[in-house]
Amino acid sequence: MALTPTPSQTVGPFFHLGCTQHRSIGSLVAASTQGERIQLTCCVLDGDGVPVNDAMIEIWQANAEGKYNHPEDTQDKSADPSFRGFGRLATNDNGECTFQTIKPGRVATNGKLQAAHINVSVFARGLLNRLVTRIYFAGDPAVEQDNVFKLAPDDRRDTLLAYQKNDRPNEWQFEIHLCGERETVFFDI
Repeated sequence: MALTPTPSQTVGPFFHLGCTQHRSIGSLVAASTQGERIQLTCCVLDGDGVPVNDAMIEIWQANAEGKYNHPEDTQDKSADPSFRGFGRLATNDNGECTFQTIKPGRVATNGKLQAAHINVSVFARGLLNRLVTRIYFAGDPAVEQDNVFKLAPDDRRDTLLAYQKNDRPNEWQFEIHLCGERETVFFDI
């Protein structure tokens, strides 16, 4: 008997089904959350620059003090009980989703402070595994000293930067290019 390989199948598109009203988390903040409020719009694009309207974005970040809302974060920093630290949204017809959050504080790792950043997971059709990246903030002088940021090739580091949207100080835009010439740097974790 000869065995013939069968073609693989991609997952989805089903991510919007998992983002019901109870599972979508667009706001990481409450009225009493400490820190600088920001609006972060993520836009997912395919290799041709076409918006991906059925992706799901998850973000995970530290609070304004640089402490994660997680029991394994044992830093001697104040926790903010009103800050969730985690968000999940599906993209719309324009490939976008917008989170209400705060600018994160700097997290200490191995005695060094990392630049303010937001961790991102991308789920989309055709991906068997999530893609993982980070969002750093353009203009932050600490970015160039961040050891994780420096892992990215010099000519691709700008794909990890969020930029102010319409020159508004509290509105940020981050583009996630899944492939192509402007492909976002993704981390193998």
